[in-house]
Amino acid sequence: MKSRHRQQLAFSLLFGLWLPCCLAQTTPSSTTASPAPTPSPSSPSPQPQTERLKVRLAGFPRKHNEGRVELFYKGEWGTICDDDFSITNANVLCRQLGFVSATGWTHSAKYGKGQGKIWLDNVQCSGGERSIDVCKSRGWGNSDCTHDEDAGVVCKDERIPGFVDSNVIDAHVDENKIEVVRLRPVVAVAKKKMPITEGVVEVKYKDGWAQICDQGWTIKNTRVVCGMLGFPHERKVNKNFYKLYLERQKSFFHVHSVACTGSEVHLAACQLEFSKPNATSTCQGGMAVVVSCMPGPQFMQNSGLKKKLKISSNVRLKGGARLGEGRVEVLKDNEWGTVCDDRWNLQSASVVCRELGFGTAKEALTGGRMGQGMGPIYMNEVKCLGLEKSVWNCPFKNITSEDCQHMEDAAVRCNVPYLGLENLIRITGGRTRYEGRLEVLSTDSNGTQSWGLICGETWSTKEAMVACRQLGLNYANQGLKETWYWDSSNVTDMVMSGVKCMGNEMSLSQCQHHKTLSCQKSAAKFAAGVICSDTASDLVLNAPLVQQTVYIEDRPLHMLYCAAEEDCLSKSAAKANWPYGHRRLLRFSSQIHNIGRADFKPKAGRHSWIWHACHGHYHSMDIFTHYDLLNSNGTKVAEGHKASFCLEDTDCQEGVSKRYECANFGDQGITVGCWDLYRHDIDCQWIDITDVRPGNYILQIVINPNQEVAESDFTNNGMKCNCKYDGHRIWLHNCHVGDAFSEEAERRFEKYPGQLNNQVS
Repeated sequence: MKSRHRQQLAFSLLFGLWLPCCLAQTTPSSTTASPAPTPSPSSPSPQPQTERLKVRLAGFPRKHNEGRVELFYKGEWGTICDDDFSITNANVLCRQLGFVSATGWTHSAKYGKGQGKIWLDNVQCSGGERSIDVCKSRGWGNSDCTHDEDAGVVCKDERIPGFVDSNVIDAHVDENKIEVVRLRPVVAVAKKKMPITEGVVEVKYKDGWAQICDQGWTIKNTRVVCGMLGFPHERKVNKNFYKLYLERQKSFFHVHSVACTGSEVHLAACQLEFSKPNATSTCQGGMAVVVSCMPGPQFMQNSGLKKKLKISSNVRLKGGARLGEGRVEVLKDNEWGTVCDDRWNLQSASVVCRELGFGTAKEALTGGRMGQGMGPIYMNEVKCLGLEKSVWNCPFKNITSEDCQHMEDAAVRCNVPYLGLENLIRITGGRTRYEGRLEVLSTDSNGTQSWGLICGETWSTKEAMVACRQLGLNYANQGLKETWYWDSSNVTDMVMSGVKCMGNEMSLSQCQHHKTLSCQKSAAKFAAGVICSDTASDLVLNAPLVQQTVYIEDRPLHMLYCAAEEDCLSKSAAKANWPYGHRRLLRFSSQIHNIGRADFKPKAGRHSWIWHACHGHYHSMDIFTHYDLLNSNGTKVAEGHKASFCLEDTDCQEGVSKRYECANFGDQGITVGCWDLYRHDIDCQWIDITDVRPGNYILQIVINPNQEVAESDFTNNGMKCNCKYDGHRIWLHNCHVGDAFSEEAERRFEKYPGQLNNQVS
């Protein structure tokens, strides 16, 4: 296992380039474990300490529930080698740290290389141990590893009830760490607009804030600070503007000098020199650091500057709940594809973030954590240094289908500027913080602020998506038009109505709404509400399968009684000479994948499903799919629709189990990683083209067309094909999901149908 890590992941995460001086000064909080039990004679283990074993999470990037594992033994902090490490070991460590369990573990120093001893190697826990030093291992300090193999854990963000977290261990060491940075504007610009782009750099220190001495400060340091704060670019600052103001201030300098290369994703990764506690002056001849940052176009208020600073057109993020996060997709030959997560790290992720108008990356996600793509995979083993203008400028490998699958799609979470939008909206009355009635902060003509309700008349899933995003609660599960059962708030005034969103806005204030209040319903009962969720489903059609399976069938009328009853034929069928004659049907198979992060389920519960005796099945949604044939101006020349008679897992990718089966009134839905196949020979799996003349058309298919069920991404719910019909045969080509082509390729596609020959007889 050791050799595999060394060979395959020698370039992983580039944290090895940070050098010990930085990481030694970035020391995390610690958690004390409970006393370790005595190991059994049959389980060789390091001799447990008589006092409680001290365990902490370290490294960068680190959240409170993940990081490099460090143990305190014989007065010295050290690490654990990743040889033989397992999820079982991680579970033991997470429980020691006060979390209920582990969700994963990391190898090859993902959180950076530690310092000092490697205390444990070849650790093998059975799972029931109360302390890691009870597990089998080679013994304390007996290791043949280097710090390139330091192990880390990712714990479930749920604390053990009653667990006492002690952070008093080596508290003096914790003073030398940089985790939180902010910009403080000076009094002269106190009337600040969000986001704050210029000001004094301050770092969190003890219970307050401290400054950094500007002696030796470079534009490279500024670049790193701006990236942390969500800004892609740095600007020069007029020091003279701040000099007089800062001379009047009593600055406390925690950091004496900073030396960044400009490629770091966090100030903690730079070489830092901390001020000496007893020094009379720690910044002689200098002043506090001031920086100025350039926001991305999405956060600019100057429309002229917005046009000059365009974000990348050949990289995008898909499937994320919030701005600045999602699956990384890149454009090649006018078609979008994904990036494989082999060696995916923060440096490469930061290049993507910056070229999209954000700051550096907070997280470089692997394993399809933001949903799986459906198209080609273009890149593998991307190795950016961090200073490139585009991810396309970084070294990478072209891959084959054997190298990677979409379950390995790379994703990012970028640093974005703080806008304070979550302070302008709240939810009340719900059972959890994820649900309730929406209230927005409004300001009257006198400048008085108060909370008010939103009219639920026009409220839908799209508006709920924006509200959940603004609240920081990820995806929308439902948008509710009436909330009488949550009438627990003393807020009764309606302040907003007619809200209509595209779905991608950052806040409800960016959506259309009535200038003057207009709501036919009473505020007490029909105020808008939301149910938010950490995850969401995402349906997408297999476009190539539609193209491969299409054909025409002339079906006798006597075989279409059930289809007529379910309104699956065109209107002219009602005038036919039943049961004689036939209908011409355009038939094809459709395979609907759930590439999201939550199962797709019908909005209506089984108690309201409708039984159709003719076909012998239940309908769980009124309309599940639209099938349309369009002419050049977008007019429908033929249409079909499919009620959701049976949503189930027809098949799944390797390692995923089916959950939904329609037989015997079973549960309906599509599991993440599975797909539902509507075969071409199923009733209503067609478009009735009996009345269509020969010509060129566009075939359009839309899943979940009314957006009754929430998804993380609605832009990929439709697919289109160019269609040529000569009166006898039919050909489909250029079949693609709605967001699979570049804008230029999509424009060429739309010009395909002829202008004169697409008429209904």
